[in-house]
Amino acid sequence: MLMSDSIKTRMSPLIARYASGGAILGYAFSGLTPELERAAPGTGAGAWTFAELAAHLLDTELVFAERMKRVIAEENPSLISFEENAWAKRLSYADSPVDDAVSMIAMNRKWLTRILRTCSETDFARSGIHSEKGKMTLADLLAYVTNHLDHHLKFIYAKRANLGVALPPRYGSEQIGTMVQG
Repeated sequence: MLMSDSIKTRMSPLIARYASGGAILGYAFSGLTPELERAAPGTGAGAWTFAELAAHLLDTELVFAERMKRVIAEENPSLISFEENAWAKRLSYADSPVDDAVSMIAMNRKWLTRILRTCSETDFARSGIHSEKGKMTLADLLAYVTNHLDHHLKFIYAKRANLGVALPPRYGSEQIGTMVQG
């Protein structure tokens, strides 16, 4: 079922932002040496290495893709939370290949964008029950995962600057098919 005109008007910019995430992330991680991918600038928020960030972003993408597909395909599914710091430690995020993670994120977003573009207004209103946040619609999940990438891009660009390899920041924009520089 293809999107109705009203849902296209409301959801298309968000879907376009989501779709552009793989390319933006590829840009943000471009040109890093293996040594820089594992350098840990700073402490506290944003203290993960580039490799750890890439692995976290990949796992988050895969979890959210699974949640969105459940909401589309199943009736009121359970959406289980995950402990990101435990995943980082127990799943060897520090040893993760950044390029592989970026490629998988880009392909996952391409695959799911195809699905999202077929969704109806009713599909975007469908929901599941998150174990911590309660009811979440497909639209909520899409907005969350799209904004999650922009949230982490801020840390990636700050780390690059701290390590002397800054790039002009690029983030997903509210307009279809564009990126904004910040």
